[in-house]
Amino acid sequence: MSDANRRLLVRLLQAAAVVVLLALPLYLTSFWLQTGLFAMAAIIGAIGLTLLVGVTGQLSLGHAFFVAVGAYGYCYLAGSSTTIGAQSATGLGLPPLVAMVGAVLMAGVAGVLFSPISGRLRGIYLGIASLGLVFLGQHILFNAEGVTGGFNGRDAEPFSLFGFHFDDKDPNLTVFGVVYGELERLWYLGLVLVALAYWYARNLVASRPGRGLQTVRDSEVAAGVMGVDVARYKAAAFTISSMYAGLAGVLLALVFGRIVPNTFDFTLSIDFLAMIVLGGLGSVGGAAIGAVFVTVLPQLFDHYSGSLPLVSGPGGALEPSQAARILYGAAVVAVLIFQPGGLAGLRRRWPRWPHARSPSSAAPVPPG
Repeated sequence: MSDANRRLLVRLLQAAAVVVLLALPLYLTSFWLQTGLFAMAAIIGAIGLTLLVGVTGQLSLGHAFFVAVGAYGYCYLAGSSTTIGAQSATGLGLPPLVAMVGAVLMAGVAGVLFSPISGRLRGIYLGIASLGLVFLGQHILFNAEGVTGGFNGRDAEPFSLFGFHFDDKDPNLTVFGVVYGELERLWYLGLVLVALAYWYARNLVASRPGRGLQTVRDSEVAAGVMGVDVARYKAAAFTISSMYAGLAGVLLALVFGRIVPNTFDFTLSIDFLAMIVLGGLGSVGGAAIGAVFVTVLPQLFDHYSGSLPLVSGPGGALEPSQAARILYGAAVVAVLIFQPGGLAGLRRRWPRWPHARSPSSAAPVPPG
């Protein structure tokens, strides 16, 4: 098969995948729709983290903090004042689209504020410093009750866009006999956000600034000699990664409908790190694959726990979430041993399959 025919086949497969994704809400139950939406939020967050860790080489264990900023930022900006028991939370009542953009910018500002630290540290020292953000965030989420609602959390305002509401009420929408409720409508919003996040990341990595980020990863000294402003590029990478995390947090808030502080603990940061390691550090597509694996696996174990051995039942059997973590933990170890390039690296074993030259293999070019 010629290269032209292979490229045509790839385009046809991509088009078929798009059609399938668009049609899935007609057939999936609420469980699978929600699982898919969780995976979409994870994909956005994982892409942001791989831009920071895989492309720029800056270890971060604080991704959950920026996801929380996005989620709670949206709830605060779009929500109204509410009272639950003895706790009350305020809100600005902004239009949901404005609140989404504002929440992403808030996460970016948080990344900017942390960038002086990220510019001075690297490696495990930067990882430990960023880990402190998670514990700081947990303290704020539990104690800033006027904004976060404390341990009770707060509701997320349903999303709306130009008068169209992404909820079960207004307007009523039926497609081919299937009633499109909140999850079905959010499915298409999630697809659009994932597509935009993926498109921007791929273009960034392939651009001159992206090659500058890769030069910083390979050698900060060499990057400085070639004219790359290392501190500025590291700060920019942290800011962009934080904004991706904020967008993931907004989508999570919309899917959950109500968020609580325990959702954004250290475990979430580890999950994101596992996603990009499984997918392949520096690979945007690999981050998406790893995000789907790590997000969907616990949901599958929980859904089918009644029929899986050693996952549920008497005698100290594993909880579904524990079994899932053991399995993808073993998968991470296996990838590090047998496929250090991650799942995305498997593509390189098919040399005749058409694909663009990997941006990371291109010669570093300093920004002009």
